[in-house]
Amino acid sequence: MKIFCSVLFLFISLNTFAQELTSDNASVNDAFKLAVQTVDINIRRGILAAGGDYGGEWTRDISINSWNGASLLRPKVAENSLWSVTIKRDTIGHQYWDKILWAIAACNHYLVTGDKAFLARAYKCSANTMKQLEQTTFDSNYGLFMGPSVFNDGIAAYPEPIYEPKNYSSGVLDHKNSYHIKCLSTNCVYYGAYIALSRMSGFLNENSSVTEGYRQKAEMLKKNILNNFYNSGKNTLNYLIDQNGKVDTSQEGLGISFAVIFGIIDGNNASLLIKNAVVSQFGITSITPDFPRYSKDMPGRHNNIIWPMVNGFFAHASMVTNNYETFNHEFSGLTHLALDEDKGNYNFREIYNPYSGQPDGGYQDWGESRQNYHWESCKFQTWSATAYISMVINGLFGMTFNENSLSFTPFLPPEISSIELKDIAYRDSKLDISIKGKGRTIKSFTLDGRKQKGSSIASTIKGMHKIIIVLK
Repeated sequence: MKIFCSVLFLFISLNTFAQELTSDNASVNDAFKLAVQTVDINIRRGILAAGGDYGGEWTRDISINSWNGASLLRPKVAENSLWSVTIKRDTIGHQYWDKILWAIAACNHYLVTGDKAFLARAYKCSANTMKQLEQTTFDSNYGLFMGPSVFNDGIAAYPEPIYEPKNYSSGVLDHKNSYHIKCLSTNCVYYGAYIALSRMSGFLNENSSVTEGYRQKAEMLKKNILNNFYNSGKNTLNYLIDQNGKVDTSQEGLGISFAVIFGIIDGNNASLLIKNAVVSQFGITSITPDFPRYSKDMPGRHNNIIWPMVNGFFAHASMVTNNYETFNHEFSGLTHLALDEDKGNYNFREIYNPYSGQPDGGYQDWGESRQNYHWESCKFQTWSATAYISMVINGLFGMTFNENSLSFTPFLPPEISSIELKDIAYRDSKLDISIKGKGRTIKSFTLDGRKQKGSSIASTIKGMHKIIIVLK
């Protein structure tokens, strides 16, 4: 009955949202419409839930979903959701190791909405939380933050001896060695949070020494990330350092994406890192290769398997580094995973098998019987949907939100030659944005029929406006 009601509500809601995407690619139109519908059916009492089979209590889900599109498309819902995972709006709540993602999402929410009142309170909440985390999770011997990797609350994401073979709990924190590990993605998020705090402090005209203090902490953390995770000879980033100081060299899809998005690694090294990343037929997997206890036939739930949220950030990193073929591989892959009858079948699922493309929740741990431990891939997963929204907004349309402007660096792959996004509410304006052509080089940028010198608009713009971008 729960699934039937969700599907029925999805059907009824086909044309109830304001934003409309039209292009000469029917699959992209359908996938974007499905993504926005997925967001809308997961709004419960004003809070954005993690998915059709989940609630709204996870800080990481709400932060990522706000960052990847909810703050633009559903700003009031995003704001309510962000506050819902705080403790009296004073500190950030829930699982400790990656909750500082909230600060990044809060900074982005301000850049999208321009809400200074929200910014002021969000800055204090983020600063209070960072101070607590510095006191409880920072390892001064490495200059890194401790704890599991971002979103990976299942033990399938970790090799031995972090994983304890005789411990049959699926929860990572039930394995005592997880508390003292250092992970790439988590430390990249702390770096991004320091940068967000520095920016928020500056936007609020706080004492310059406070603003600079956060930036200096960010730079020191960046140095320590590169010292401890970067293999300059191979131009790769390692996954984690375990409790004994042993380095695991696995490729962490989210970790390398965040390292590029936040600028921890940049230039040609960043471009090659993304270009040479190991990806499956349908996109990058979470962590590769398989740990010894998993395999193609028994994929680990948080190991060598596709989480579309990871693919969304990898696509973002691909755009940052001008790896357009890589971006298009991820974009096309997620389109098929969501829509194809033998895959999502018009459903943004939580997890997919990288070999078949079918929904597959993978394996966590199996106990002594080694039976009945295959997990479900949950339905109508919000961050799978917002990953696609991000691919459209940040990728195809190339939107970058700044304090005083909204800029565009679009890209149209070979499968699309015209695309339009209507009724986008940006601060005090409503925008219809049209792109025509191929590739990434802008031939002309017009606002209400008037040709502009650059490819951005001021954040003070008001009312209804039409943007047309023509690509060479």
